[in-house]
Amino acid sequence: MPMPRVIAIDGPAASGKTTLARLLAEHLDYLFFDTGVMYRAVTLAALQRGVPTSDQSAVEGIADEIDIDVHPASVDDTRLYDVLADGQDVTWAIRSREVDAQVSQVSAYPGVRQAMTRRQREIGLRGRVVMVGRDIGTVVLPEADLKLYVVASLEERARRRHQELLDRGEAADREVIQAAMAERDRYDSTRALAPLRPAEDARILDTTELTAEQAARDVLKEYVD
Repeated sequence: MPMPRVIAIDGPAASGKTTLARLLAEHLDYLFFDTGVMYRAVTLAALQRGVPTSDQSAVEGIADEIDIDVHPASVDDTRLYDVLADGQDVTWAIRSREVDAQVSQVSAYPGVRQAMTRRQREIGLRGRVVMVGRDIGTVVLPEADLKLYVVASLEERARRRHQELLDRGEAADREVIQAAMAERDRYDSTRALAPLRPAEDARILDTTELTAEQAARDVLKEYVD
């Protein structure tokens, strides 16, 4: 197949989609674009402006007017990309605990999702991008040259997330993590707006028995190189 200029990767939490996207982007010298950063940028903007994230109308207004962009990393400080909000570098600011605590609420607002989808499409249509999320192949970029839907068993995904937390020195209960993942899967796949599901022409990739490096190698061999 011709070299895909736009690669869309979707899937549930801890399926391995983000690491796979990063590895593919590195190999191809493409922009790695984790769309979740845009919702974080909106959340940060609301906090900086003193707008309660519970105020749906106000937050949707911020999302509609703010200029968010993502570019290849310009600073050698371990970042994977630059995130700009109204021209300001917010790459690390969007990772604050305050943003962590409120981004889920912000990302659930329809007006926020619609505004971010428009911006994500603009970035994606530049080409030379690997975009990862939950509705990229179905909503954001249905015309993507290559669409991957990455899955893994619930048990394996919970094991991965549990290990991530332990590696960061955080206490974690694997059963609690697995139950929370199952609930998020249920919510994401049944929500009315942009539900989590594979595009009709997506390639399904099961990473239950694969490392991220093996998955990337398989994708490159099968669909790219």
